[in-house]
Amino acid sequence: MFGTMKRGVNAYANVGLETGVASASPLKLIIMLYDGALAALLGAKANMAAGNIAAKGSAISKAITIIDNGLRASLDKAAGGEIADNLDALYDYMTRRLLEANLNNDVGMVEEVHRLLADLRSAWVSIGDKAEQPAAMAAATAMPKAPTMVSA
Repeated sequence: MFGTMKRGVNAYANVGLETGVASASPLKLIIMLYDGALAALLGAKANMAAGNIAAKGSAISKAITIIDNGLRASLDKAAGGEIADNLDALYDYMTRRLLEANLNNDVGMVEEVHRLLADLRSAWVSIGDKAEQPAAMAAATAMPKAPTMVSA
C-alpha cells in the first residue's frame, strides 16, 4: 500500500517540477539547476556520514551531471566573454573535485564545492532581484490611478 502511495507522490512531484521548468524564466532555470546540485551534494554528505557508498556515488554523480550538462552546457561563451570562460573553468574544477571526493570519500571536498555553488547561486539570485526592481517600479508607475469619488 505505501509503495503505491510513494509512487503517486513521486509522480505528483515530477509533474510539479516539469510544470515549474516549463514556465520558468532562464534565470529561474539557472537557479533551479543550482538548487538541484546543492540538494544532491547535501545527499552525498548525508550518505557519506551513513556509510552508504552507493547512494553517495549516485548523489555525487547527479551533482556532476547538473554542473556539466546543465550549468556548464548553458554557458554562452560568445556573449559571456571572460565571465563565461571563468565560470567554465570553475565548473570544470568543481567536477574534478567531486570526482576526487567520490574516490576518496572526502566530505571536505564536497563541502568546498557546495560553498562555491551556494555563492554562485546567491549571485544569480541577486542579479534576478536587481532585474526585477526596475520592472516592478515600471509596473507600479504604469498602473492607472484609482478613480476618485466626487460628491455632488
